[in-house]
Amino acid sequence: MSSADTVDPKLLEFLVCPLTKGPLEFDRARQELISHSAKLAYPIRDGIPIMLPEEARKID
Repeated sequence: MSSADTVDPKLLEFLVCPLTKGPLEFDRARQELISHSAKLAYPIRDGIPIMLPEEARKID
C-alpha cells in the first residue's frame, strides 16, 4: 500500500463531517470516510479526503 492509499492518522483526528460535525470512520478497503450520523461516505482520492457533501456517496 503506497502513501497515496492511506490517510494520515493525525489528520483523521481533526476531520469531522461537514454537515453534522460528527466523527468519521476510516474505511480502508473502500478508501472513504464514513459519517454514520449523515449516512454519507466521503471519498479519499490520492490520499486527500474530499469533504464535499455533493461528492459523498449515500449509505444506509
